[in-house]
Amino acid sequence: MGTLSSGLNIALQSLLTEQGAIATTSNNIANVNTPGYARQRPDIAETTPVNIGTLTFGTGVQLQQVVSLRDAVLDLRVNQETQQAGQLTAFLGGGQQIQQLFNETGGTGLQAPLTAFFNSLSQLSTNPSDVNVRQAVLTAAQNLSTAFNHASVNLTTLQRGTDLGVAQSVSQINALTTQIAKVNAAVEAAQTSGQNSGPFADQRQQLINQLSNLVDVSEIDAGHGGLTLTTSTGAALVVGGHSFQLTTQIDAVTSLQHVFSQGADITARITGGQLAGQIQIRDQEIPSVQSSLDTLASSLASSVNAQNKLGFDLAGAAGGNVFVPPPAGGVGAAATLALATADPTKIAASADGTAGDNSNANALLALQNQNIAGGQTPLNFYSGLIFKIGSDISNAQTEQQSNSLILQQVQNLQGGVSGVDINEEAANLIRYQNAYQASAQVSSVINSLLQTTINLVQP
Repeated sequence: MGTLSSGLNIALQSLLTEQGAIATTSNNIANVNTPGYARQRPDIAETTPVNIGTLTFGTGVQLQQVVSLRDAVLDLRVNQETQQAGQLTAFLGGGQQIQQLFNETGGTGLQAPLTAFFNSLSQLSTNPSDVNVRQAVLTAAQNLSTAFNHASVNLTTLQRGTDLGVAQSVSQINALTTQIAKVNAAVEAAQTSGQNSGPFADQRQQLINQLSNLVDVSEIDAGHGGLTLTTSTGAALVVGGHSFQLTTQIDAVTSLQHVFSQGADITARITGGQLAGQIQIRDQEIPSVQSSLDTLASSLASSVNAQNKLGFDLAGAAGGNVFVPPPAGGVGAAATLALATADPTKIAASADGTAGDNSNANALLALQNQNIAGGQTPLNFYSGLIFKIGSDISNAQTEQQSNSLILQQVQNLQGGVSGVDINEEAANLIRYQNAYQASAQVSSVINSLLQTTINLVQP
């Protein structure tokens, strides 16, 4: 070593190394605005020196590898916060639609028809013999029934629409896991062969982030750059180069689609992402509101019917049902609430059978202030339902705002590690360019010396 030829070899190796570094830096600059791109760093190291006697000769430099700068912990945090963001967004989308069904200021709630019904009973108590007033009671009762019917049908329609969204989310999840499996295999192959797996890892991370927006995802390091993806409760999604498809099946009882993984029903075990938010709206929020409506409709109809039977109608006959008796247990009462009579004379305003008596009309009116619905008055029970809907949405909005701030902070930290800084890359480019030019100058000088040496030894 120490010869001109070895010096030329060192210079040429340096040229190749700096050329690779320049290419890496140029790629960083080119991808400064590419979503999900992780900055690449050329790892340059001294080659093994050679010892000759008491002397040690350096053998130059080499580009060992090109490394994508990622922080696995930050990537995981971004995915976790994205899961919560997806769930909250889906929940709020459905929750706000529920809220619109009970928009009192927009005239779509039950407060106005409830109040109108009891107001009509108040008018009846002041003039129990007036057939027109009695007809107004039936009209108000019919309007109240219609309002209950519409609210229940709209909730069912919303539930069916959300159910369709569940199936669509599962399809999107399957499409993503199929892509992730292919890229996952590419990452493993690149690392095994010693190639740069950074571009594949970037693509995989982007796909996993999209997947996290749809469903809760847990990552397990499978070695050699590969990942195993499951739901948070262990349902397999991606293992190596293989994806495991989720399926949906219609439940025979509810007619809603349940999510299955390899034959197991995991619907109740999905805890994050858009799919979890949709399931929460479909299986918890809407049924809860529907149950409350049924309770209110059943209690009101049963109480009015019971009180009306205690009195006498305009002809002096014993009173009958005003509303069709609700189903046993009250399930479906809101959807089926209807009038049992269209004859205004059948309203039992009298308690003693005389046409002018209003005692039973007053008793019917008094139901307004009696705890007949879940231990509360009808209007208070309904107000509690509206408050709960608003409270659930308000809490979700607060969580969403907090989640958005946390996600932005984590993404900023992630960008500090993986993001491309144009100024830094420009400085690196100049540094590698200067080194390349210096190596080229060394090559040129050694080449000139070699040519001179050759000319000296020629005859």
